[in-house]
Amino acid sequence: MKLISHAQTRLRSFSLSLLLWTTVHAALAQTDANERRFRSGARLIQQKEYVKAKAELAPLTQLRSGGVVPFAYYYHALADFNLKQFSEARMMLRQLMDRFPNWKMMDDAHYLMGAAYFEGGQYEEGAQSLNRIGDSALKTEAGKLETLHYSRITDLNRLKQMQKEFPDNRNLALALIGLIQRTSTATADLELSDRLSNRFGVPPVTRPVTTEPTASTSTTSKPEKNRNKGYYNVAVLFPFRVNEIDPGATGRSNQYALDLYNGMKLAKSKLQSEGITVNLFAYDVDNDASKMTALVNNPAFVQNDLLIGPLYAEPNRIATEFANKNNILLVNPISTSSELVANQPQAFLAAPSLNQQALKTAAFARTLSTVRKAAIYFGNTRKDSTLAALYQNEMKRLGFAVMDFRKIGPDPEVIRVTETSKPGHIFLVSSDDKAGPKLLRLLAQRKVAVPVIATSSAFDFVKEPLSTFSKSDLYLVYPEFVDQQRPQATEFEEQYLEQRNLIPSTYAYQGYDMLLFFGRALARTRGELTNRSQLRAEPEDGYLLSGYDYTASNENQVVPIIKFDGTRFVLAN
Repeated sequence: MKLISHAQTRLRSFSLSLLLWTTVHAALAQTDANERRFRSGARLIQQKEYVKAKAELAPLTQLRSGGVVPFAYYYHALADFNLKQFSEARMMLRQLMDRFPNWKMMDDAHYLMGAAYFEGGQYEEGAQSLNRIGDSALKTEAGKLETLHYSRITDLNRLKQMQKEFPDNRNLALALIGLIQRTSTATADLELSDRLSNRFGVPPVTRPVTTEPTASTSTTSKPEKNRNKGYYNVAVLFPFRVNEIDPGATGRSNQYALDLYNGMKLAKSKLQSEGITVNLFAYDVDNDASKMTALVNNPAFVQNDLLIGPLYAEPNRIATEFANKNNILLVNPISTSSELVANQPQAFLAAPSLNQQALKTAAFARTLSTVRKAAIYFGNTRKDSTLAALYQNEMKRLGFAVMDFRKIGPDPEVIRVTETSKPGHIFLVSSDDKAGPKLLRLLAQRKVAVPVIATSSAFDFVKEPLSTFSKSDLYLVYPEFVDQQRPQATEFEEQYLEQRNLIPSTYAYQGYDMLLFFGRALARTRGELTNRSQLRAEPEDGYLLSGYDYTASNENQVVPIIKFDGTRFVLAN
């Protein structure tokens, strides 16, 4: 087997250049027979005839002295390595080091020894071998080799133990930070990740933030943002509440935040497969403005390319000011309030705002009937009444008459529509999942046959039989709609189930799509969002939800409206 990645390139180039050097100098110190044998062995390695090469080189290693002998050992070890005989390669290199401790190419021997240890899974010994390298150029190559192999370690405990043994190894520390971010929510692990991040100069992973801002930190000049680093840092500012996490608990108050973040982890892997490297850094930011202030006053925080969150108003205000000042994208993953992004050029809503839901639903309603009259009903929550009012305003702006506008409780009998006095369509906004079926039954009793548009939250999709949705002119405004028939959705669910032992929630889908979309946007614009026309998802892009469109504003203009086609739910708009 040839050396992979950097090791392969390094050892191959060394082998080719070494042949001429050894040919000249061997002629001065060896008999013609030994010289010919060495040249034959070196040539066979070039031809990838490793077994034959070893047969030529082995007798040379038995010579008592001579300039060709250490090279014979090295070439023999190189042949062993390419044959996957890693223990044999190490044995030949140890003999070389014992017999010729002052060999001028000893750094290359240490490099090959480290590679052989790594390939055999002996990471500690490999690190020790690479530490012995003195040549600065070869040290750089050794660092690349370490990064490659450390990234393959999936045993968190082993990686932590190795980091204790080699506390000054930056490549090892970065690998440990990455593995903790991907696999662990344990408080001790997260604190370790914080310490390592602070020490080795990567953006700190603060969970939770406890440092209060001081006069000195608030006036510290921030480093200039590096836009050409080849990767993108994403700060996830969620109420993780790590001090409350109990791995065995269910129904945790922060479960939605964990689900969003776990979805992002899968998107990170997807982006990597597309050649886009994203580093996720999770910060435990609850409803505490001081924590967010401490973060934005940390000079390293400016190296983030995207902020996701915070989810509470005051921390979000502080983060938004920071994002605008430093030209960093900020996305709120779940809010439907237009106020969060109004006059904020760097702030975006991942979910369609209530305002966009009203606008897009009204535009859709115009296509359903020529009767320009509407009845609007809403439930008890503030979100219900707000969306209903926005819809009413848009209907009036479009020239519709709103013949009935009222709150309906458990009993929808109060509605005024009848068979003889009916609108062109009805719009129901309710967070009560019993409201939808009740309204449909009442309309059937009164023989009111008009299109009904309702929010998906007005129905319980688990408990209600499919016959509830069989009304041909029933449409549902469903921002979180996932078409489970799409292969991307099936693949995501299988991966999530395999990694988390849980069926993904709506939040997991949202986290995946959000990071996938904005990660691609960062890569496309190299971290500089200057052309809004590109901020739109196309159907073939493979998103799980219905997509994104920011070409007109910082609010997502994609509002899915679905209907039941007799076998499954499909998009109607």
